Order: sequence, then structure tokens, then C-alpha cells
Amino acid sequence: MAEKLFSKADRAIITDAIRNAEMETSGEIQVHIENSCKGDVLDRAAEVFEKLKMHKTAQRNAVLFYLAVVDHKFAILGDAGINKVVPENYWENIKEEMLVHFKTSAFTEGLRKGIEMSGKQLQQHFPYDKEGDINELPDEISFE
Repeated sequence: MAEKLFSKADRAIITDAIRNAEMETSGEIQVHIENSCKGDVLDRAAEVFEKLKMHKTAQRNAVLFYLAVVDHKFAILGDAGINKVVPENYWENIKEEMLVHFKTSAFTEGLRKGIEMSGKQLQQHFPYDKEGDINELPDEISFE
């Protein structure tokens, strides 16, 4: 189900959004999609964050967009480095913007918009370092 929700074109749009956001920042963004989430969505997102080794970025500035499509749950989880510098309720504001799109089943557009918004915040606090920046995490969507 989760993998079928996004066409090849949708996946390309999401991956391109990640690459575009990361072009201006040393931050890292990943999207993980699965069918269901038993229990608390933030707890599950934290498990996925660790499983994907997102906590191992040099500046602790990774952001996870987690979706459980069957259960209609999603979360945005930032690592310690980014959470120290973003304004209060920052992730909630992005979630609200994404939810506007999700309510009309525009999941790709919702993700694209959320990625773009988080990328802007990452750019502000973690500017791109063309000398030493490496892509520490894959840009492709992970599914489970």
C-alpha cells in the first residue's frame, strides 16, 4: 500500500524536493513511508530516525518526514542540532501546512511543501559549505 501510493513521478518530485532543499544547507532530509503505525506516531518516528542512522550526521541537523498511510498518521522529527535553533512550534506549523494538502489526498504536494519549508529553516541555521559538505544520508524515500 505505502509504496503504491506514490507513482514514479511522485517519487521523483519528492526526491527532487529533498535534493533542492539540501543544495543550500548542510542539513539532511529523509522521507520514510509505511502502511501503519501502532502506538504513538512520534515514538515510531524516533525508532525510524535511529534505524536510518539519522542521528549520526555531523551537525545533528537531520529532519525526518514520517508517514503511516493506512493509519493516517504523520510526524516531522528534527535532530538535536536543528531543534536547538528552530522557533517554538516550527514543526507544528509545517505539519499544519502539509495537512492542508493531505486532506485533499495531495500527499506528494504536501510532502514537497513540507520539505521546502524545512529546507529554508535548515539553510538559515546550517548554510551549505561547498568545501566540506557531503550528502550524509540518501535522498530516496524509504519504505517499510
